[in-house]
Amino acid sequence: MSFMEQLGNIGSEVGRAKKWQNKDEELFWGAVERALELFDLTFRDLRWRERVYEIARAKEVFSDAVLGGKEYGSNLEDLEKYFYYFALMAQNKIYGKKI
Repeated sequence: MSFMEQLGNIGSEVGRAKKWQNKDEELFWGAVERALELFDLTFRDLRWRERVYEIARAKEVFSDAVLGGKEYGSNLEDLEKYFYYFALMAQNKIYGKKI
């Protein structure tokens, strides 16, 4: 998968976590676990070694949002918007261009 597709997939799990936050704890934490796993897989992909800081920071901000946003004031709604554009670019096959 391309970088945009990988981040778009992470965004899908972020959206699921947002959907179930404060509604269904099991589904919420399942989405959180899948998102963290996708972050880790993307981080370990050597093709993206130039973007490891971006991936690590996104994971850090996501973790902060999941835990209440106390460190950075982050929330899942804003993160879902951030990741939406990666999914959109992947869907439209723009990921070959520099952004």
